Amino acid sequence: MSEIAIAPLRKKTLNGDLYVRDARIEELLAELSSLPRNQLVERVKISNKADPKYVPSECLVYFVRATRGDNREDWFERLYRILLERVLRSLPRPESRDGKSTSLAREAVREKVLGRFAELLSADREEYIEKLDYFEVRFDGALANLRRDAQEKVWRDENRSKPLEYDAESGELSAEVEEAAGVYDPFDKSDLDDPTYRSRLEAAINALPPEQSRIIHMLREGFPIDSKEPGVMTIATALGRSEKTIRTYRDKAYAALRAAMCDGGDR
Repeated sequence: MSEIAIAPLRKKTLNGDLYVRDARIEELLAELSSLPRNQLVERVKISNKADPKYVPSECLVYFVRATRGDNREDWFERLYRILLERVLRSLPRPESRDGKSTSLAREAVREKVLGRFAELLSADREEYIEKLDYFEVRFDGALANLRRDAQEKVWRDENRSKPLEYDAESGELSAEVEEAAGVYDPFDKSDLDDPTYRSRLEAAINALPPEQSRIIHMLREGFPIDSKEPGVMTIATALGRSEKTIRTYRDKAYAALRAAMCDGGDR
């Protein structure tokens, strides 16, 4: 298998800069692209992240998308199934730990996330979908965005007249609502294509208290709040705050942004 040219991403940030893969991902893509296909499949089948041969999901997304110019559907299907299996493993299971009950909300979230991701990959086979570029930059963050969208839709479907409730002491969403509804995400909306919306959003962010504004900017750049993986720069580490504190500030900031963007608007 000849070496594959690693094409740059096309999506741009709000500042107009192209999305860029991590240097480690770029190097690994160059290495993996020279492997025979069967060897590549065996590598991406490894699910243990501690295994030195583990292939990050950012790379797997790249190779799935790279099959766009390949007429062999069987090659696409092999990689596609492995990628969807990773997505499913990352989502909460609908069954309780004792196996005696099933959460219909979690089941609906899994179906919506998997369906939306599959829809994006399918569309990308026909025409380049820039939204998938973020999955090649920060897969976990991009997947979390899909999950939050799905959670919010499920919550709205089941509680159309019930507002989101916050804990009076901590200021955080209640555990039940946090799980079912997720968090409002102003950056994963089609409205970002509207210059007026972007301008209003920037003004709303600038009006936030300094620490909330810093957190929002870091989230927008794809930094995780916390991570169990060593060496990953997180918002909690960068700001010297606990994960719980960061989430509290995030929730309050998102609530303020939601209110600002809905005030006098059509949303």
